[in-house]
Amino acid sequence: DLDPASARLPSRLAKLLSALFYGTCSFLIVLVNKALLTTYRFPSPIFLGIGQMAVTIMILYVSKLNKLIHFPDFDKKIPVKLFPLPLLYVGNHISGLSSTSKLSLPMFTVLRKFTIPLTLLLETIILGKQYSLSIIVSVFTIVLGAFIAAGSDLAFNLEGYIFVFLNDIFTAANGVYTKQKMDPKELGKYGVLFYNACFMIIPTLIISVSTGDLQQATEFNEWENVLFIIQFLLSCFLGFLLMYS
Repeated sequence: DLDPASARLPSRLAKLLSALFYGTCSFLIVLVNKALLTTYRFPSPIFLGIGQMAVTIMILYVSKLNKLIHFPDFDKKIPVKLFPLPLLYVGNHISGLSSTSKLSLPMFTVLRKFTIPLTLLLETIILGKQYSLSIIVSVFTIVLGAFIAAGSDLAFNLEGYIFVFLNDIFTAANGVYTKQKMDPKELGKYGVLFYNACFMIIPTLIISVSTGDLQQATEFNEWENVLFIIQFLLSCFLGFLLMYS
């Protein structure tokens, strides 16, 4: 009995499962990245970000070739349509991986809560969304809890705090602009993910080479460790799943 417009809207169950999918991916990638960057002491977070971009490109391109998904072929208008999303995308990747390596998991998780009010603010400004008072109060209750937890952090790491707050900003902006650019008549969700990764993988590789990050990655002594390689590939795959979710 629903009209076509209403039928296209996601159900409450679909929204709940999407949130659960995102939460699971977010939780798992933090654990895997923490193991790689802290337990194994992998010294190259930028290189890990490149791996995540490469896997995203490969999965989406192969899926397009096999007609499992569709997104438009490249044309010169696409960079203009996407801007500034590729810059936010790579900023989100690098700041997230850098902050993961410098903070404990509990403190990293706490400080990532500041993404929520930033997202709410940007959605209000950029997307014109309006939120009820109950949602606003809930968000600021979460932030208050984060402030209380951060205030008792005995292992204060200024560099880690700077990276995680930059990550909060990039994550919020990336999420909001992704939502804005995902017009099915234009690039669609798969096109946004694919061209984001395509446009930024070469500049990120140049940054990795110029900073010595790539050299540290190639000289790392755990590449013969099968368990390390499995976790590295898992992180790359989870990077794609997180962006998709």
